[in-house]
Amino acid sequence: MAALEPHPLLRKPPQIGRRRLRHVIRPKPIADHHQRALGRHRPNTTDPYPTGALTTGFLALVGGDEFKPGNEHHDRLLVEHRGPGPAYVVPTAAARQRPDLAVGTAQRWFKTLGLDLAELPILKRSDAKSQKNVELAEQAGLFYLTGGDPGLVVDVLRDTNVWRAIEAAWRRGAALAGSSAGAMALGEWTLIRKSYPGHAERRYKPALELIPRLAVAPHFETFGHRWVDSVLAEPPAEDVVIAGIDERSAALWDGHAWTACGPGRVTVVTTSDRNVYQPGAPVPLPAPGPAPDD
Repeated sequence: MAALEPHPLLRKPPQIGRRRLRHVIRPKPIADHHQRALGRHRPNTTDPYPTGALTTGFLALVGGDEFKPGNEHHDRLLVEHRGPGPAYVVPTAAARQRPDLAVGTAQRWFKTLGLDLAELPILKRSDAKSQKNVELAEQAGLFYLTGGDPGLVVDVLRDTNVWRAIEAAWRRGAALAGSSAGAMALGEWTLIRKSYPGHAERRYKPALELIPRLAVAPHFETFGHRWVDSVLAEPPAEDVVIAGIDERSAALWDGHAWTACGPGRVTVVTTSDRNVYQPGAPVPLPAPGPAPDD
């Protein structure tokens, strides 16, 4: 696969509240493991984890508008670095919004990348407690959590055997991705509306806690940036980190570090600073936490 080249962005960065973006971080010469994350080394076909001492499988936090052109870079990396076993789309976030359409779209998209996806049918709490679904998750090599309702993903998956099986498979080397609401669920907090309908202000809700201190703001260049002032006004912790991820772009964890991937950018916001990271640049997000039993 060709190396990921910096994208010549044609639009100005979004204004976020009244505060200015202080720094734009462009790609620099990067370490060998970052080169692998950008696809400059193809995987050894006899070993799906050529990075050697991986701490986990690959993980992609996608900024939304998934399963469309523009997502090729990070999705190909997920395919190439998946674990042994079936690949699943998990449509939990879309349970109230035609999950069958989300599944079909995901299957058609990944078929163009050479991968057959099956559905892991987790739409309600009882599905997340199903022993059959637990057994399917235990054997999987890739999971993709679709977009949809950010609160629903957490309500269905949190503290369930299916989520524990998904996390354990990822820690053994399976690839894991979430887009929009699916990505939001993987942080310590997801961001849900303060009031309905269509309220721009967001509040924190405890999520799946795969990545400590993190809250993901997807669709950042279109509307996600409008959430920042409200969530910074009442942070759950002083060291909270908000990852603003543009659509069809991702923050990619390769088992060692995070890299901005795709045509857009990743914006890292804290209570004291904010920086923008161009495609290919290392991104200083918190590392995933240890396994629950560690």
